[in-house]
Amino acid sequence: MAEKHPLLMYKGRPLMRKDNIVYYGSMADSHIVMLQILETKKDHDVDTASRVLVQLQLTDPNVKARERIVKKTEKDGFYTALDVGCVWLERALAPKK
Repeated sequence: MAEKHPLLMYKGRPLMRKDNIVYYGSMADSHIVMLQILETKKDHDVDTASRVLVQLQLTDPNVKARERIVKKTEKDGFYTALDVGCVWLERALAPKK
């Protein structure tokens, strides 16, 4: 029987991980953030992300994969990357004035 695990949340949005890729946000929204861990380093016998690719992407399935990328950057460290992604996502999902 498969167990259901609660979603990990950060600032009210879900975080989902598959191998070295972390998705931040909901597919029901217009945008999500993809964080891809490119490089890791050992820190007291624990692998920590040292280089992370951040992409703000559209969730529209009718748009080609390359055209879904709205913004991208590379950051040192996972927290810095997640922080940038969080700001981008908040701005992308904010109601237009």
